[in-house]
Amino acid sequence: MAPTDIRADARSTTTRRTTERMAALVADVRAAVGRGLPPDATAYLVGEKVAPHLGAADLLTPWQREGDPDHYRQHLLHAEQDGSFSVVGLVWLPGQRTAVHDHVSWCVTGVHEGEEHERRYRLVPAGGPGEPARLVATEDVVNPRGAVCGFAPPGDIHRVWNGCDDTAISLHVYGADISRLGTSVRRVYDVPADR
Repeated sequence: MAPTDIRADARSTTTRRTTERMAALVADVRAAVGRGLPPDATAYLVGEKVAPHLGAADLLTPWQREGDPDHYRQHLLHAEQDGSFSVVGLVWLPGQRTAVHDHVSWCVTGVHEGEEHERRYRLVPAGGPGEPARLVATEDVVNPRGAVCGFAPPGDIHRVWNGCDDTAISLHVYGADISRLGTSVRRVYDVPADR
């Protein structure tokens, strides 16, 4: 099981120490978010700002690269004071995964190290009495180092995991104050899924 609540999980971390490169990335994201565009356009612009920093050795501190043997680890790297965005680093040891979930806001993910596997779904509502809602897998994606993707609700249901033999690290920028909300997850789906 993966953590979904940054406040409740003592292994999720926040640090005031940051690298110069992370400070530059935050400034770039701040400028993109500050344009006040719709969620899809904002996610696209933020993705353009995140991409050049991925894979850089000076982006994260050694402590921000630490994993947890029990589940993927979340490091809250920045929460904008006005609540407009947050930057979270996720460290995945081999085989670690999320539940099937969606998000409270637009999101941009970028793979910093290793690769992330993702299965995307769409929710098919219940068809009538006795017929439950179900998830239908729509796409399987392998995101290698440097890959960036963005999305905005609705239509952001997915599961993510580290399917490689090494540690994977990804950056996630959310259009919400994750330090206050405690999680980026709006809903975890516990309904039958195809595949």
